[in-house]
Amino acid sequence: MARHKTYDCSAGCPVSATLDVIGGKWKGLILYHLLEGTLRFGELRKRIPDVTQRMLTQHLRELEESGLVHRQVYAEVPPRVEYSLTPQGQTLRGVIAALKSWGETYLGRKDPEPAASKRRLAVAGR
Repeated sequence: MARHKTYDCSAGCPVSATLDVIGGKWKGLILYHLLEGTLRFGELRKRIPDVTQRMLTQHLRELEESGLVHRQVYAEVPPRVEYSLTPQGQTLRGVIAALKSWGETYLGRKDPEPAASKRRLAVAGR
């Protein structure tokens, strides 16, 4: 069972809780790749080449502790370990898809300066 941190539930509490569970540099990528199906540790390392073995292990353990990832160990020589999303992890499909869509839009922009910054500069220049 996943342990839950205690939150002072102000207006941003649900966002804070979500980012605590799936935030960080690698967790979103791990979840994204596991949406495709069950993967072994080595397959995840190949799909996320910049992550170190230590960080991948740490984030997989945290996601498992949160109840989002299932770790299956097979009693074979050498041991085989597979990771998959739990039903709770599958509920993040829409969130991960929205992050991917937003990122595609953001990366596709020709002008990286946000429009709000331009408006502030234009108003300040008047």
